[in-house]
Parts: sequence; structure tokens; C-alpha cells
Amino acid sequence: MTTTRRLAPVLAPVLALLIAAAPALAQPVVPEGRARARDLGVAPGVLAPGRWNAITDVAGVRVGHTTVVEGDSVRTGVTAILPHAGNLYRERVPAAVVVGNGFGKLLGSTQVGELGELETPILLTCTLCVWRAADAMVDTLLTLPGMERVRSINPLVGETNDGTLNAAIRSRPLRPEHVRAALAGAREAPVAMGSVGAGAGTVAFGWKGGIGSSSRVLTRGLGGWTVGVLVQSNFGGVLTVGGARVGEALGRHPFTRALADSARPAPPPGSADGSIVIVVATDAPLSDRNLRRLASRALLGLGRTGSYASNGSGDYVIAFSTAREVRRAFDAPRLSTTELANDGGDLSALFAAAADATEEAIYDSIFAATTVTSRGGTVQAIPLDRVREVLGRKR
Repeated sequence: MTTTRRLAPVLAPVLALLIAAAPALAQPVVPEGRARARDLGVAPGVLAPGRWNAITDVAGVRVGHTTVVEGDSVRTGVTAILPHAGNLYRERVPAAVVVGNGFGKLLGSTQVGELGELETPILLTCTLCVWRAADAMVDTLLTLPGMERVRSINPLVGETNDGTLNAAIRSRPLRPEHVRAALAGAREAPVAMGSVGAGAGTVAFGWKGGIGSSSRVLTRGLGGWTVGVLVQSNFGGVLTVGGARVGEALGRHPFTRALADSARPAPPPGSADGSIVIVVATDAPLSDRNLRRLASRALLGLGRTGSYASNGSGDYVIAFSTAREVRRAFDAPRLSTTELANDGGDLSALFAAAADATEEAIYDSIFAATTVTSRGGTVQAIPLDRVREVLGRKR
């Protein structure tokens, strides 16, 4: 049996041709019994979050999930991030990609790096589903009004390898209808987190990983801009939460066995290998060059959680600006944009917001995730009571 969960569709006219939207299925931000970082008293930084504490606090940004569960083998999905509700090919946004460790597949990244702009939604999925996701999105976008003469399109698709829980990963179980559902179901609303969408089968720090999201809103004196982050966590290291070494305290990190017995160096389930994709959105009018600088600060937030970008980890950051002042019409003979100056204090505050929101989004992806079982095994959700104990000892 296939279970497809998606966010309630709020379709802009240009998206109306994507699919005939089925009745929406309500989906909580956090499943019962799970939590967000702030529920545990963990609130990185001094800047306040937005109303949903999610990437969708950046006006116009929409997120949709399709979670795919089939029998005892398929535990995967796709997550779509739309920078705005219009036609991205015709109204492009400046964007940048930063690579922390390049053990992964980020389809379409070279053109983003070359031209500094994004012309499609961003999709996240499983490693062997990247090309199927891209093909389905291209097929869908080519049917939109104004796309009749388009002969080239650059889909941006990221991945992490969920092959432990997604035991049928070799069958590449993502289908076009899953991608269409995620695109059509994307909405400007609270973001469901944990074992959903592209996070359905992921593992982080040896516990169940998934989708997490957070945001920061700058005060008026700092520019009033918003920065939002969404992560697909499937990586490892020594989990650190607000400075507390949770992974060490709970005995789950890549070096547990090696430190206990040098004759048996094989790591336990808390392996450091894996990947993470971080998507950073802002309404600040940034050029693609300054978006690259913003994206690099997200890696600082990643490091705070205990990652050291292991050899087998693919760590990628995608950043874009939704500001109308910096959008780029595909057929414009010249660009005329108004962007933040390099020496403005706003940039430093934006950098802080990106690091803090990334750190919190990663915690949310783990704390919101539920235990998942498949033919590949069972990956437990992190025990929140134990996390509270460790955090309490630190305080």
C-alpha cells in the first residue's frame, strides 16, 4: 500500500495546471509525543523567530511534501520549496550554492553557480530518485503558460541517501505523481517536520532524522529582513545541542566503540557519514555573490550541532532571495536591481540569522522525527526525556 501525505494546496494561477488537487490531508507540524527545539528550551542566538519559525516566514516561500510508504521496503519522499508563486523560469531569483563536503549529487548546481540564479523550484529527495524527480518537474513545468517555446531548463534537485530505511532505494520508487503532488501542495504555511517528505527515511546522528525548519526576523534597526532555513538531515557526528554533548552522554557517536576498545574500531549506528541539504531563503535584496556569503554561514550552524563534515558526507547549502528588487526576467536585455551594500550592518545580522536558524532547524529535524521501521531495520527517534536530562545537567 502507498501512503501519500501532502500539505493542503493553495494554488496560484500559474500552478493550476500542475495537477487536479485532491482533498487536503491535515498534517501537524510535529507529531504527537515529539517536540521542537524550543519546547526543550533550546533557542540558538539572540534574534527572534518568525510567526511559524519556519522557512515559510519569508513571504512568498512555499513548501510541499509527499511522503511515500510502500509495504515494508519503501520509506522515502520528496519535498518541494518554491521561492514564489509565479513562474520561476520567467521570473528568476538570485541564488547561490555552497559546498561544505561534496560527497553527493546536487543536480543543476553548476548552472546556478555560473549564472547566479534559480529558474525552477527546489526539490529534495533520495539519492537514486534525483533524476526521476528532475524529469517529473521538468515535464510539469513545460506545461505551464508561457513555456511553449522553452528548449532548455535547469532543475535544481538535492538528495540524501535514505537507503537503510528505504530498503527499496534501488527500485527508485519516486513517481511523477509524487513530485506533482509536492509541487501542487506547496503552501505558505507552517511546515510539517520530522519523518515527512524527503525526510521520511533519513538518519541523523544515529537517530531518526528528517525535515526541520526555522527562521529569524531582524529588528527594524537591523533592516527588518527575514531569513528562513529548511534542512533535510541525514548526517552524523557527535550530536551537540546548545553546547551540551548529547551524543556523548547517550553513548551514540562514531567513535564510541573505538574509544572503548581500540581493537574494535567499527562504528556503531551513530556513523558520521551521510548528507545534509540546507536551503536558506531571505527577503533581503541580496546579489548572488552575497547569497553565497550568506549560504556559507549556514555551515557554521551545522558545525554547532556536532558535524565535522565527514569524508562520506555531502553537505550542501542553497540560498536564494525573494526580494522583487533583485528578481530577473528571463528575457531582460539588462538587469536593473537594487541590492544591499557590502559594507552595511544588515549583512552581519543576516549572517547571524542564517547560522542560528540552521542550527535550530537541524535540532527540529531530529526532535520532531518519529521511529521508523522497514525491512532495512528500525531507526529509533531520539529519546526526548534523555535529551532533557542532559540539557538539565549542563544548565
